[in-house]
Amino acid sequence: MPLTVVVGSSGSGKTTFLNDVYKINRAVYVRQYHTLRPYIPVRKIPRFDPTKLPFWSLYSEKEAADGQRKNESYNPNIKIGGTMAGEFTAGLSGGQRKMMLFELVRQRIAGTSGLLICLDEPFAGVTDDFVPFIIERLEEMRASHNVLLVTNDHVAKLTALADSTITVSAIDRSRVTVNDKTHDRELVLHAVSSGKRYEHSVGNQDLWFFVDTEVVSNPQVMAVAGFTVFAMLMFLVTFWDSKPGSEALVLVAIQIVSFFAINPYLIALSDWRNTMIEEAEALMHSSIETNLALKSCVVLVLLGTICAFSFGILNACTGSGELASAEYLLFMLFDSASLTLPFICFGLYSKLPLQVVQIVASLPFLLMIFFSTTFSPGAGVGGVKALRFLFARFYFWCKVPVVKLTMEGCPADDALLGFTVLTGCLGGVAFVVFQLIRVRVGGKRQNSRWLERRANATSTNEFEELFRELSAERPATKAPDVDLESNVSTETPSTAVSMYQQHETIASKVTEQHKECRDL
Repeated sequence: MPLTVVVGSSGSGKTTFLNDVYKINRAVYVRQYHTLRPYIPVRKIPRFDPTKLPFWSLYSEKEAADGQRKNESYNPNIKIGGTMAGEFTAGLSGGQRKMMLFELVRQRIAGTSGLLICLDEPFAGVTDDFVPFIIERLEEMRASHNVLLVTNDHVAKLTALADSTITVSAIDRSRVTVNDKTHDRELVLHAVSSGKRYEHSVGNQDLWFFVDTEVVSNPQVMAVAGFTVFAMLMFLVTFWDSKPGSEALVLVAIQIVSFFAINPYLIALSDWRNTMIEEAEALMHSSIETNLALKSCVVLVLLGTICAFSFGILNACTGSGELASAEYLLFMLFDSASLTLPFICFGLYSKLPLQVVQIVASLPFLLMIFFSTTFSPGAGVGGVKALRFLFARFYFWCKVPVVKLTMEGCPADDALLGFTVLTGCLGGVAFVVFQLIRVRVGGKRQNSRWLERRANATSTNEFEELFRELSAERPATKAPDVDLESNVSTETPSTAVSMYQQHETIASKVTEQHKECRDL
């Protein structure tokens, strides 16, 4: 299978070229600065053998490689200092993260063939110790897969290994050079985007990985739980033994506390979505759709748990029994859902950035204050007053003793819960309908335009010749190795494995010398 290298000066559009390839063919993609969730240890990744990582044993094994002495580098609590066993952000540098993803992809694709593998700057942030490891893995990947990589480092080495070299220019971005011959950029994009897509499979390991990392040991869930307990204790202290007739005031307060207890978790959803998508591109876990669905379930469970907790605290403070029926719990749940579902919809199922999600998803809370007649029952301009029927909070107030006497236009008591459920889910339903229309109408137009571009690019003789050239494998030759500092030819690729083994020995000796100096 071919290995194609994209080169060019800084700012010429190499990464943009790779991103455009990815838009055409959703390939396996390891980005230059790949974002990963900071709270996930390497050892928890499902179906991944971290012992294959370079220098893993140097930090993770109690005994040295010879088995006859203690490994002085071993420290199970270490988070920094080079260990590949640490957490992604707390313990791994950018280069080490790149190594982890590189090895992860290699293991995932071992039983497949014909995939398109996109690598953006595989040597970026990587020290010289890891270069032989990368070279070895590249040679292994290209045996069964179409590898396309962008590089700004060790250019001479990689172009010597490559079957084809694509050169992009900042001067004329509409044209690129393939093996010293200039072609239209669009033509090259489609010609190089060949290869199957990786098929994700969801197994028990993936499900447990999600539960473990997003529920059991997730720091955000722990933070929500801790803040909720603190806020509810404060609520008990300040609202304890509330007098009869103050139920509405206590209810407003507990609903506000509930919303702000889960709000930090809701705001973080868009960042989680972006990070999870990049992880899925590098095959770290199951499909994007599965993770989005599971994350939505986690949010809803948190919402239900906080509402149940709030319901108990509410009745402990009032003590009158007026709000003790389970029906009030449902009113509280769907009233909170009307303010929470927009965060799930826009945070997880849109491509909007964090700031836009915060503004758009917070609008229901703001509009509820203005239009639901929460704080000024019966007031407002006539035409605007009709908007109160769109908010779950309005029907909730129609149920609350004393307050319901001041409300206008309340439906029958036996219909209040139904209207609350309907309006509580209204934002989510509207979002789903909008997405369906967007996909049906906008998606068809976009797909039609893409097919037209594809047809125009692939119907020429130039494309056929270019495709054959990019798909052809270069005859096996002895490519010269390159000095890491000066790009001067020094060794052959066959020494890559031995160099890697020598680096492990040297690193072990350096650790011993460091210990001796520390003792002195």
